[in-house]
Amino acid sequence: MNYREQTSESQGSALDLRVGGKYRIGRKIGCGSFGDIYLGVNIISGEEVAIKLESVKAKHPQLEYEAKVYKTLAGGVGVPFVRWFGVECDYNAMVIDLLGPSLEDLFNFCQRKFSLKTVLLLADQVISRVEYVHSRNFIHRDIKPDNFLMGIAKRGNQVNIIDFGLAKKYRDPKTHLHIPYRENKNLTGTARYTSINTHLGVEQGRRDDMESLAYVMMYFLRGSLPWQGLKAATKKQKYDRIMEKKMTTPTEYLCRGFPKEFSIYLNYTRSLRFDDKPDYSYLRKLFRDLFVREGFQYDYVFDWSMQKKSTDESASLKETASAKDSRLPGNVPQPRRKVLPNNEEGHPAQGNERMSVFSLSSFVGFARSYPLYYYFCAPSLNSSSHPYHLVSFLP
Repeated sequence: MNYREQTSESQGSALDLRVGGKYRIGRKIGCGSFGDIYLGVNIISGEEVAIKLESVKAKHPQLEYEAKVYKTLAGGVGVPFVRWFGVECDYNAMVIDLLGPSLEDLFNFCQRKFSLKTVLLLADQVISRVEYVHSRNFIHRDIKPDNFLMGIAKRGNQVNIIDFGLAKKYRDPKTHLHIPYRENKNLTGTARYTSINTHLGVEQGRRDDMESLAYVMMYFLRGSLPWQGLKAATKKQKYDRIMEKKMTTPTEYLCRGFPKEFSIYLNYTRSLRFDDKPDYSYLRKLFRDLFVREGFQYDYVFDWSMQKKSTDESASLKETASAKDSRLPGNVPQPRRKVLPNNEEGHPAQGNERMSVFSLSSFVGFARSYPLYYYFCAPSLNSSSHPYHLVSFLP
């Protein structure tokens, strides 16, 4: 990496870190199965990117493998594009498309419950994303809300699938010969969402990714899963307790109070044999028919869209009420906040101007406490051309 000290560290400033000659590394914005993720910017075009770093001294390096998987999947809808991969000093580095918040982030933003409409809108896309990964001869093996991210700007309604550090080729690309059935495998993935067969030590196949999707959907609808929060002395004992609870929870109980299509989906995925190809079209149709029967519209208005609208309306009402109060007898008119002029693209002016009310440093601190506030409440800054919109994704 190229290091150029901008100001002394005692003043709290960072070093100028670059990878690939033209990507400057900024603050940390997340972490994956292997390695941390940072905000980056192309110093030539100004375009923002995500940069994933992994120490070359890592016990089990995975980033180069993950970059190769991404390149195999390149061109698929909802699969981020790898701009560059290489080694810089002591780090493997991967530069990739910048995306928006994860479904887990949005789930928290929506008070940990999604409506049936939102779950069905998501189901249609996540099934398609997993189908595409399978069509390119890989299984994901870590299906969970954290690994599905919404897009940004014009692709804000598109679900993207990420984090292929645990992905595995399940068949030969030329002959399509399936990997052999095996047992006594260690658990790979996230225990909350892994399939029962994975708990039992069976080699994973396409069916396991699809079963994990069922648990993700029920998590969104219910707010939690019955096997969450179980205590145990060791990790193995905890996994065993999760497996036992998962195996003894009837599908009818797990899906109680929700349309039968969800129990049909789960039972179908559990009925598949090791090397079976799931009928993705059937599963999509299952939920599409339910969507139409419920009278929903394909307007891509998700729960978080409504939450944002509600926030905007509330802010507008407060502003109106404040304006009325300022006109009451005895009230002293308050100075208006200075609004920065827009540039030619309609985004707030940049440069050395101070942000009204907040300095940048205090604003970033605020955004760390409320990671999605900026994403939803400052839409005019939510363009990929604005250097500060990513504070919405800070951990």
